[in-house]
Amino acid sequence: MIDERDISREKQQFYQARARTAVENLRRRNFEAQYVASRGEALTTILDMIPQDVTVVRGDSITLDQVGVLPELKKRGQKLIDAFETDTEGNWAAEPEERLRMMREAFFADIFIAGANAVTLDGKLVNIDGRGNRVAPMIFGPRKVIIVAGANKIVRDVDEALERIHQFCAPLNAKRHSLKHHLSQLDDLPCVRTGRCIDCNHDWRICRYTVIIEGVWVRDKGRISVVLVGEELGI
Repeated sequence: MIDERDISREKQQFYQARARTAVENLRRRNFEAQYVASRGEALTTILDMIPQDVTVVRGDSITLDQVGVLPELKKRGQKLIDAFETDTEGNWAAEPEERLRMMREAFFADIFIAGANAVTLDGKLVNIDGRGNRVAPMIFGPRKVIIVAGANKIVRDVDEALERIHQFCAPLNAKRHSLKHHLSQLDDLPCVRTGRCIDCNHDWRICRYTVIIEGVWVRDKGRISVVLVGEELGI
């Protein structure tokens, strides 16, 4: 007897079809790109992409935490710079100045690894930062960039990507930082209070730097690798 409550197979096939289109178009734009069906496959794929003797800097990413990349890198003795490490209460492990120094290390790292807010079907990466420490090294600096994204991040085009980020990702991410990292001042953001973006100019606005990566320059071909995962990951 079929179980109409379970649509996991349907979702997998749907995500795979969309991811294949996105991967094909990412490659046309000089990205390295691939699709894997699960977070387990993603973990193996990502670890295979990272030599053990290189320095890795991570950007803030729920997806990386869900895939389990960081514990595995630490387990094998990787030199890992993580400005987003927290204690058991969710407080940042490093002091503000030390965190800023660690973020700047991304520009000189062998590998920078992060998530993405949105990937378009025609092969573009769309991200918005509050401080710019994630989007800046995506563009220039580290020798290699690895972007990991769940297939739920795949959108039709840039307009849909920006709508998704402003109306969904940013409010939810602000609330995450409030609840988990004790930044209660973010609760006063209009998008958090009302559930919709009004393009505010609040001091604590987290949508400050919008970056659309439309491809990789030919001399840097393959510098940015995108791993699309056939699961719902991140925000």
